[in-house]
Amino acid sequence: MKLNIKNETGKLKSVVLGQPKSMGAIPTLEESYDAKSYHSIEHNIYPKEEDIISEVSAFEAVLKKYDVEVLRPAIIKDYNQVFARDVAFVIEDKMIISNVIKDRADEQEAYRKIFEKVEWRKIINLPETAHVEGGDVIVWNDYLFIGTCYSEDYRSFKTARTNEYAIEILKEYFPKKRIIDLDLKKNDKIPYEGILHLDCTFNPIGKDKCIIYKNGFVDESDYELIVDIFGEENCFNITDEEMFEMNPNIFSISPEVVVSDHTFTRMNNHLREVWGFTVEEIPYREVSKMGGLLRCSTMPLVRE
Repeated sequence: MKLNIKNETGKLKSVVLGQPKSMGAIPTLEESYDAKSYHSIEHNIYPKEEDIISEVSAFEAVLKKYDVEVLRPAIIKDYNQVFARDVAFVIEDKMIISNVIKDRADEQEAYRKIFEKVEWRKIINLPETAHVEGGDVIVWNDYLFIGTCYSEDYRSFKTARTNEYAIEILKEYFPKKRIIDLDLKKNDKIPYEGILHLDCTFNPIGKDKCIIYKNGFVDESDYELIVDIFGEENCFNITDEEMFEMNPNIFSISPEVVVSDHTFTRMNNHLREVWGFTVEEIPYREVSKMGGLLRCSTMPLVRE
């Protein structure tokens, strides 16, 4: 397989979609590793497996409607494998194998057959202490936007997934990219007060537009930098409640087509009526209760 990911929106040819089957028991509060899951467990609304299967199947149907090759990881019994984005990710023609948190370390074994499709020279295994997950990495032509946590309390946050060391290594592998590191607010228990991954607060769409949540960044100047790059008229700003519902985390099939949750009324209407996108709406509310949405569920391998 010839990997090719130069941005977030080129016409999609091949993608890995997460596996919703055999999710296992509802985790305890202590076992949760993101604030949204913590909130769902605490409020007794953690999703049922059959509902997750239904939603992910709806997503797969839309992908296949656009003739996208959909690959799936093998099933690990009693293990949550919905969020493929963080196991590995592709930049240009290279696949970076993430050093995910220990709670998810076994997940990579399920991707062995997918990894075997890639030329071994194109696979990058990072040093053990370089932590990065695909939700924090946004490829945008000459830019590489990377979410991180520069807090002195980095090691105390379960939601701090990408560290400074990993960013330095990515700079070495992709010296021609303009790498922009963005310090994200972190909170393990209150989803309104922290950002799990960069794609939960910022996501480019189309050819020159983005969805963005201003309060997700520690430093307002990071938000302003993105607005300067895209242009104020090309940025759709979302509210606190929309961030909680995970509005930024939609998925692009092409520069003209996005997949979005059917409840994102204000944003979907704007994308269609003002910016002229085709918006494929599907139900994805139950998946959102586990801390991710549509982009999180995918690992794009090839785009035009």
